[in-house]
Amino acid sequence: MAARSILVVEDDGLIRMDLVDTLLDGGFEVIDAANADQALALLEKHPMVGAILTDIDMPGSMNGLGLAKIASERWPDCRIIVISGRYNPNQGAMPEGSLFLSKPISVEGLAAALQEMRITPR
Repeated sequence: MAARSILVVEDDGLIRMDLVDTLLDGGFEVIDAANADQALALLEKHPMVGAILTDIDMPGSMNGLGLAKIASERWPDCRIIVISGRYNPNQGAMPEGSLFLSKPISVEGLAAALQEMRITPR
């Protein structure tokens, strides 16, 4: 998935900045959103998004699982990693082929998830 951006969707600004910085340090192109509504608008504008890293619990019209479902239907080639410190969804609650990470997320854990999903930097 070289030369494609990762969209980070997280309502907690500090966590979002940390994830963005970690991904940038890893050589990825990154865009970010504070909720699912912003994320969908960005996905419409940026067709080169190849992966989404989304929190579950966010304000707005839908949560991260709703975003993951819509994204997997509209952009089937986009890889999805769902994160949460509060929930642990079963695989049936997430789109097929997606991955779940529990917060707090370590740099090593994120790197392993990206590798498992075959998401590579530019």
